[in-house]
Amino acid sequence: MSHTTIKVSRDLRDLLKRQAAEEHRTLGDHLAYLASLAEKQRRLKRLRAEIDATSPEDLASYREESEWWERAQDA
Repeated sequence: MSHTTIKVSRDLRDLLKRQAAEEHRTLGDHLAYLASLAEKQRRLKRLRAEIDATSPEDLASYREESEWWERAQDA
């Protein structure tokens, strides 16, 4: 793996280093963790938008099918 340098303010660098140390991570691992959190937030935001765009009919159908499966599992 190759490495690179990124330019950030000293305050941000120190904050990231402190956060990484508190979580027992290297700075690189911490940045990867933060990037994965941001990606997860983007996916959840997209999912929320898709759910909000679901038609009432499709939502009712989903709920009906989910309830059917729940009853089938309890039987």
